[in-house]
Amino acid sequence: MRLRVEFTTEPFDLDEAPPHAVVARDVIQKAELDAVDVGPFGNTAEGETDAVLGAVDALLRQALAAGATRVSLQVNVMGEGDK
Repeated sequence: MRLRVEFTTEPFDLDEAPPHAVVARDVIQKAELDAVDVGPFGNTAEGETDAVLGAVDALLRQALAAGATRVSLQVNVMGEGDK
């Protein structure tokens, strides 16, 4: 099964990326995921179930430890025609 995760971390800082956002970005970029897209207002990545769930676990733990006060995420099961 393939999953797509979308997430944001808060608090926001429009002048520079806060430490929790940098940590979250690094976790996702280093994970064995496909179609990673990071941006200032939202991030997405796709991959096999174990890879996505492992990355989400690391993302939550590390972003919170780095000062995130909120992590919003959504995980979707991808169908055969999803891109």
